[in-house]
Amino acid sequence: MLLKAAIEKKIDSIHIPTNCLDVLVQHIHGMALEGDPIHKDAMYQLITQSFCFVNLTKQDFTQVLDYLTGKYISLEDRHIYAKIWHDEATSMIGKRGKLSRVMHMTNIGTIPEESGVIVKLGEKKLGIIEEAFLEKLKPNDIFVLGGNTYQFKFSRGMVAQVEDAIAKTPTVPSWFSEMLPLSFDLALEIGKFRRLMAEQFATKKSRGEIIKFVNEYLYVDPNAAQAIYHYFEEQHTYVGVIPHDKLLLIEHYRDEHDNPFVIFHSLFGRRVNDCLSRAMAFAIARTQHRDVEIGVNDNGFYLGFSKKVQPLRAWKLLKPEELRKLMELAIDKTEVLKRRFRHCAARALMILRNYKGHTKRVGRQQVSSMILMSAVKRLGENFFILKEARREVLEDLMDIENTERVLRWCQNQALHVKEISTTVPSPFAFSIILQGRLDVLKIEDRHEFLKRMHQHVKAKVALKEGKG
Repeated sequence: MLLKAAIEKKIDSIHIPTNCLDVLVQHIHGMALEGDPIHKDAMYQLITQSFCFVNLTKQDFTQVLDYLTGKYISLEDRHIYAKIWHDEATSMIGKRGKLSRVMHMTNIGTIPEESGVIVKLGEKKLGIIEEAFLEKLKPNDIFVLGGNTYQFKFSRGMVAQVEDAIAKTPTVPSWFSEMLPLSFDLALEIGKFRRLMAEQFATKKSRGEIIKFVNEYLYVDPNAAQAIYHYFEEQHTYVGVIPHDKLLLIEHYRDEHDNPFVIFHSLFGRRVNDCLSRAMAFAIARTQHRDVEIGVNDNGFYLGFSKKVQPLRAWKLLKPEELRKLMELAIDKTEVLKRRFRHCAARALMILRNYKGHTKRVGRQQVSSMILMSAVKRLGENFFILKEARREVLEDLMDIENTERVLRWCQNQALHVKEISTTVPSPFAFSIILQGRLDVLKIEDRHEFLKRMHQHVKAKVALKEGKG
C-alpha cells in the first residue's frame, strides 16, 4: 500500500502541534530580552499571529506570564524565580536580572535530552534500556533483557529496579525503537484494501480473479500477489471474517495456560491503537476490576487478563466527547507522563540544564522534575505545565484526535464491531498477540514457532472444510 500511495502521489496529512505552552515560555522570555519593554496586549497580538498559537486563550497566556513574573511564590522553594518583570499599571513587560540573557541562550531549545536507563536487580547492574521503552512500562510488567525475563518494580531518576521473572511470559511487546508508526491515512488505505478483498471472497470470485485484482490494485509482482492472496484466503477460511476500515473485529482467545486474551483488529496505526488500548484497559480496570496486560502495534492491540472480562461492554462505555478526560485519568500516574513532564519543565525553564557553567545530568533533571511535579500539582491540576505534559502525551505521542474520529464512526454506525472466538489466533492476529512471546525465542526458533502456528491454522481450516 505504501508503494501504491507513492505511485498515486497520495500524501499523508500532517500534525502541527499547537498551543505548546512550554515553548510559549521561551518565546515570551525571548521577547522580553529583545530590548525595549513591550506592552502585554502587543505581545499577545504578535504571538497569536503565528499558526502555532492562533487559538491561544488569554487565560493560558496570562498564566504563563504570571509564572515568568514570579507570581507563584511557592515555586521559589524549588529555586524557580521570576525571569521577567510585568508592570500591571502600565501593562509593560521587560527583562529581569543580569544573567537572564545568558540563562536564556544556554537553555532554550525543544529537543529533550535523553539518556539510557540503567536496569538494576538490587545493586547489580543488568544492562541499559531506552528511556522511551521505560515510558511504556508499569509496575509488574515483565520484559526481556539480554535473553532473560525481568519484572519491573519502579524507577528513580535514570535507574529502573527489577526482580527476576524466571519462566514467566513477557507482558511487554518487543521494543520498536526508532521505527515510525503507520500513519492514520495509510492505515485507512490498507483497511480499504482489506474491505475490497473481503468483497472478493464474499462474492466467491475465483483464485485467478482475486490475484488479478491484487496485481492491478497494488502494482505488485506475481509472487507478492500470490502471498497476499494466501494470507487473506487463510484468514477468510479460518474465521470467515476479514477486518477492514468499516469492520472492527474483536477476537477472543485463550493461551496455553488458559489465560483469556482479547485481540482488537483495529488497523488505525500505533498512535491511535496506543490511545484506544489504554482507554479500554482503564475502563475495564475501573468497571470490571481486572488487571490488564496491553500489547500494541500498527495492526491492532491485545488485552490480557487473569479472568474473563466483557470487552464489548467496556468498548460501549467509550464516548468521543469524554475520551480526553478519561485518557487524562488513565495516564495520570504513568511513567510516560513523568518523563514528558521533565521534557516540558526543561523547555519551560523550570529545570535549567545549564547554569553558571554547570550542567545538570539527565538523571538529576528527572529527580528534580518528580519533586517539582508534586509542587506544581498543589498549584492546581490545570497548571499550564501539567496541562502541556498531558497534551504532549495525548496529541504528539498518541493520536487522540483520530481516536475520537474512530469512536464517532462507531456511534454513527459507520464502523461496525463483531466478536468471534478462536482456539488458535487467526492469521491476522499472529503479529498482534505473539509480539511479546517472540522475544524469548531465538531467531531460528521463531521461524519454527510461526510455522507451527501456521500449521495449526491450516489443520483447523482443513477440518472445517472436511465437515463442510
